[in-house]
Amino acid sequence: MISKNLTAASTKPIILGILKQGNSYGYLIIKKIKELSQGKMKYSDGMLYPVLHRLEKEGFITSNWTVNDDSRPRKYYEITELGKKELLAEQEQWSSVNSVLNAIWSTT
Repeated sequence: MISKNLTAASTKPIILGILKQGNSYGYLIIKKIKELSQGKMKYSDGMLYPVLHRLEKEGFITSNWTVNDDSRPRKYYEITELGKKELLAEQEQWSSVNSVLNAIWSTT
């Protein structure tokens, strides 16, 4: 299991990365994170939705309600151009952290 602190720290790039692959709604984002992490990262509604709202407020994502023929309304999220730029910045930062960790671990 990945710690709550590390999970929280990586939430922004993970969500933006998932939305870069295509529009999605909350439950599907949680399911995708669980799948990609092989169950090692646990997200709840209470953890995800405040982050989605903050990302929307910051202009990194937008949302709209969609109703399909046989289902209830769902709020879909989409990454914006600003969000794509932010994702690139996040990728650079995480790559730098990963490089430092790899350098440290390779000498031990």
